[in-house]
Formats: sequence, C-alpha cells, structure tokens
Amino acid sequence: MLKEFRKFVMRGNVMDLAVGVIIGGAFATITKSLTDDVIMPVVGWIFGGFDFSSYFIQLGPVPEGYDGSLTNYAALKEAGVPILGYGEFVTVMINFLILAFIIFLFVRSVNRMMEAFEEEKPEVAAAEPTDVVLLREIRDELRAKRGGSDG
Repeated sequence: MLKEFRKFVMRGNVMDLAVGVIIGGAFATITKSLTDDVIMPVVGWIFGGFDFSSYFIQLGPVPEGYDGSLTNYAALKEAGVPILGYGEFVTVMINFLILAFIIFLFVRSVNRMMEAFEEEKPEVAAAEPTDVVLLREIRDELRAKRGGSDG
C-alpha cells in the first residue's frame, strides 16, 4: 500500500496540484496585503474613513459589563454582539475581484503564448493509421494478382 501511495503522490497531476495550492496560498497573502494595505485605505478615504472593513450595523444589544468601544467592530464581535459587518464583506469581495482579475490576466497571457507557439510549430502530416496502410497494401496486392484491371 505504501508503494501504491508513493506512486499516486509522485504522479504529475498531484505534484502540480500541490505546487498550485502552495503558490495560490502565497499569492492570496500578497493579494490580501494589496487589498488591506493599498486599495482599501484609498477606498476608505474616499468614503470618509481609513478602515473600511470596520463599517458595520449593530443588530442587537451590547452585553452587560462590556466596557470597550462601541465603534470597534472586532471588539464588539468578540463580545458576542450581533453585527452585520458589511464593510468586511466589501473588503473580501474586492480582494476576490482583484485575485480573479489577476488570475484572468495570467490565464489570458498563457493562452496567447500557447496560440503563438502553435502558430510557430510546423505542421506535421499525420501518419496514417496502420490498419489503413495494411488495407491499401492488400488492395494493391489483389489488383496486381488480377492484372490491375480494377479501377
């Protein structure tokens, strides 16, 4: 079973998938930083605040004994206050759109490179299947035996 597992893991597809997941995780971190540290501060500044992810609507009462800020999204959420965190949702959606757009650009460029490669590659005549060649040889032999009178 260990040999079978090793054979499975060493297949190209599994290794490619593992590399893709690792690179995807690292790329997601870069995209999150781009969103959180570059784009969202600009969006927040345009909408009147620097931390757009902290926009929320409080849906329920604050528990007794809570002495934190009533405007701190993370603290209220940790205290168990029911909150509709639309700012965090918008931040995640922007993060997703950036990631999807970058992946689109990457796939688009790879497809264009593949098309260019296909255009440069000289066309090779496809070899005839062996059964067709064999049947043609049989036909030619039969014609030769009959004297070649068939057309």
